[in-house]
Amino acid sequence: MLRARSVIWQSWKGFKTFSCAAVEVKNEPILGFREGSKERSELEKALQKLKGKTEEIPCVIGNEEVWTKDIRYQLSPFNHSHKVSKFCYAEKELINKAIEASVAARREWDLKPVADRAQIFFKAADIISGPKRAEVLAKTMIGQGKTVVQAEIDAAAELIDFFRFNAKHAIELEQQQPLDSDGSTNTMLYRGLEGFVAAVAPFNFTAIGGNLAGTPAIMGNVVLWKPSDTAMSASYTVYKILRESGLPPNIIQFVPADGPVFGDTITSSEHLAGVNFTGSVPTFKRLWKQVAQNLDIYRNFPRVAGECGGKNFHFVHKSADVGSVVTGTIRSAFEYGGQKCSACSRMYVPDSLWPQIKQQLLDVHKQIKVGDSFSRIKGWLQHAKTSPYLKIIAGGHCDDKKGYFVEPTIIETTDPQEKIMNEEIFGPVLTVYVYPENDYKKVLHLIDNTSPYALTGAVFSQDKKGLEKRCWKLLSIWWRQSIR
Repeated sequence: MLRARSVIWQSWKGFKTFSCAAVEVKNEPILGFREGSKERSELEKALQKLKGKTEEIPCVIGNEEVWTKDIRYQLSPFNHSHKVSKFCYAEKELINKAIEASVAARREWDLKPVADRAQIFFKAADIISGPKRAEVLAKTMIGQGKTVVQAEIDAAAELIDFFRFNAKHAIELEQQQPLDSDGSTNTMLYRGLEGFVAAVAPFNFTAIGGNLAGTPAIMGNVVLWKPSDTAMSASYTVYKILRESGLPPNIIQFVPADGPVFGDTITSSEHLAGVNFTGSVPTFKRLWKQVAQNLDIYRNFPRVAGECGGKNFHFVHKSADVGSVVTGTIRSAFEYGGQKCSACSRMYVPDSLWPQIKQQLLDVHKQIKVGDSFSRIKGWLQHAKTSPYLKIIAGGHCDDKKGYFVEPTIIETTDPQEKIMNEEIFGPVLTVYVYPENDYKKVLHLIDNTSPYALTGAVFSQDKKGLEKRCWKLLSIWWRQSIR
């Protein structure tokens, strides 16, 4: 056998050796799309090409494009009259067919050298970075209601980085080998899971869909990718780019489906090896319970990984810089209509700073153009109008006549435990609790005990001595407790 940094691989043609030098990868630059720039011109052409067009998107099982009778449409969130894509739901039988095809292809894919698998994703990243950038951005903007800035960060830079860095890390992982001892040589072989991985993607980030399906595939797994109904067009484009880059058929199956039907089918298959999920807590709990209930039927113990949102906070200390607080909060709470797991939706402000912060928030709020985001958020706005503990100080209106429009809203609460401070909204709604400035220690513990979510948060302070230690201690406890 070979020593560390080389591995013996078995293929259908026999054995061969493989080693790989370090791969240099850099973060993808974020383009500016300034007037007269090449990228702006290309994007404008791509947007114009999509105007009024409906893309037809089938289920893809291996090399076969399959249409079922259950036809659905992806509508533009800012213009309901525009059917962005026409697609179909896979029924139980078709999902099972995809599972069988995936499992049949798993062994050969798993035995392929990791560098060969990685090259597919390097190529896909290059294609998205170059000739397909404008198309992926345009479909994300029209289908998911993103601005060019948000789309560029997500569907271009982040997705490209996912593919490049994950491929790089996969190669480096293969090079990590155990130490040899006297008279023996130790070699570790990294293998994919026995069975298939189900990738369940959200609507709000094109990059997350590509990552949930792509990363397991880099590591030798076969995947059933269930894209979000409201991100169908951009997701299908990413899938086609992977195929164009050399991804063999049956490695990633593109399977739009009704959520419960997909969940019931994958969790009842003996070949389920993993679930890679981003979405709501109730949906993830349902999948996890189904896996637990069906544990005896599986050939292996399925790996279940999920990211389920956040109720992210901004804590403002009396020493904070007001301008930084206002700028950071407006961007965090209202960019992309607050439709991010990392969006700030609860804020704790000392009473001594609240008059300044409130006025500056309202001044900036007047300059915000209403974006697109609806019925669930509308319910929260109605709740804010009727709760005795809540007062809307800016925004609060919504309209769904043409698109899903929700006005960025700022609410003041007198009850820090009000449910609007606890539950994820996923919309442009920020709720502020004003506390006596000397009670900041109590508020730090309040942040920890208010919501079960842990994802992101921010502390605004210029007191680098006593407060810093207390905050980091609290945040480490908050994170550990929330991910138990």
